Amino acid sequence: MTVTQCTCDTPERTGATVWLTGLPSAGKTTIAKALAERLRGEGHRVEVLDGDEIREFISAGLGFSRADRNTNVQRIGLISEVLARNGVKSIVPVIAPYADSREAVRKRHEGSDTAYLEVHVATPVEVCSERDVKGLYALQAAGEISGLTGVDDPYEAPESPDLRIESHTQTVAESAAALYSLLTERGLA
Repeated sequence: MTVTQCTCDTPERTGATVWLTGLPSAGKTTIAKALAERLRGEGHRVEVLDGDEIREFISAGLGFSRADRNTNVQRIGLISEVLARNGVKSIVPVIAPYADSREAVRKRHEGSDTAYLEVHVATPVEVCSERDVKGLYALQAAGEISGLTGVDDPYEAPESPDLRIESHTQTVAESAAALYSLLTERGLA
């Protein structure tokens, strides 16, 4: 009889949620994709749960009221926790503007004994406005939209994130490397 040792607890098979929060155009998705590429290259099971994709498919019909934003974040939190519980590293670049919503996601992970790391992509609104990847800041300035997080709607920055990345002072590669270092430090990479 041959006994095969389970590799469930190796870093490649250990699930976790890496939640990147920050303003629109802060660089969350770009950093998430760079990290995901590196982790996949090392054999990790990885999913990027992009906030825009989730809004289009899973949270379609939700608006941008506080209650709807909370519902959206809780849905994403459930999906990421289920993935993490099943050995997948779930990288979540989502604005998630409210501290209480993010804390509820953290508690969900603690309840299932899965790792949850909160990363604040702390890019100043002026830099985000210049980047304006989706044209949201221009639309808000023109009066065509309202409720833009960090401009005319609140963003509650994390007080004690596991990592704070200032993407405006470093390259994407440096930001992803800092995040990878955190994962390594926590035994997840």
